[in-house]
Amino acid sequence: MSDIILKVENLTKEFKVHKTGGIGGASGRSHALVRAVSDVSFSVTKGETFGIVGESGCGKSTTGRLILRLIDPTSGRIEFRGADITHLTGEALRGIRRKIQMVFQDPYASLNPRMNIAGNVGEPLMIHKLVSSNTERDEKVKELLSTVGLNPDYFARFPFEFSGGQRQRIGIARALSLSPELVIADEPVSALDVSLQAQIINLLQDLKAKKNLTYIFIAHDLGVVKHISDRIAVMYLGKIAEIAGKREIFSQPLHPYTQALFSSIPIPNPAKRRLRAPLGGDVPSPLAPPPGCLFHTRCPKAMDRCRVEVPVLKEVAPGHLVACHLY
Repeated sequence: MSDIILKVENLTKEFKVHKTGGIGGASGRSHALVRAVSDVSFSVTKGETFGIVGESGCGKSTTGRLILRLIDPTSGRIEFRGADITHLTGEALRGIRRKIQMVFQDPYASLNPRMNIAGNVGEPLMIHKLVSSNTERDEKVKELLSTVGLNPDYFARFPFEFSGGQRQRIGIARALSLSPELVIADEPVSALDVSLQAQIINLLQDLKAKKNLTYIFIAHDLGVVKHISDRIAVMYLGKIAEIAGKREIFSQPLHPYTQALFSSIPIPNPAKRRLRAPLGGDVPSPLAPPPGCLFHTRCPKAMDRCRVEVPVLKEVAPGHLVACHLY
């Protein structure tokens, strides 16, 4: 049997937003709910890289933060190693965060500019009392910097002295400081240029092999996700449209949204042309999502049923799940 390290069931997150305005031009304020993540379910097995892709605002980063419990879910269940962590607080939650860490998107904002690198990378070690002195912390930080390909003597420098790629390596070192089992990489290369992206992706793959890590890799760049992932989930307006292995989902995407998304990937060889599936219309507002299938307003294959009935994510082939009334 597969060793399932993480299981997410019907995960939902709603945010309250303020709306201004009033009847007849009168000033006033009211509230509305935005469902950023809606009924999301998937599992991640030990040692795999599970990719999550979708357009900006589809809820993929919110999903990552919910798993790490940086924000609390509205409903649903999160299991790590078979234990329910959905409502953990205090020391129990702190213990889980030793095993689940995150690499953030922005290498400029994720480091404290007032702390040197020893402080930034070593802070988790101090919080979890894994070192007993600053000297011991500094030695551990030097070791971590060397692991991510940086000069260990940089431990006394400050974030402003580093490039974006170097800062992201520092962020990775911090994530590894507690020897986690699961690392959530939230668009870790989107703020970097292409040459640096390749370096960071290769580093993540090397670290995965050396340290027996499991990744959730969140991105909107399909080429990057295809390169690093074993399985991929496609999200649209807070819901999962399709989940499958990398080869299956790229060679035979089933959901019309997945087909359109993947057809937009540039092909270097102009002789290998393919049919594009362009999308019409705009992404609906999350404040007023359409009834039925959320994608039906842009789907070229929409049926009457799609306008009133929400499709269920179901397995249509071994390991291949899709939420679409066509299947």
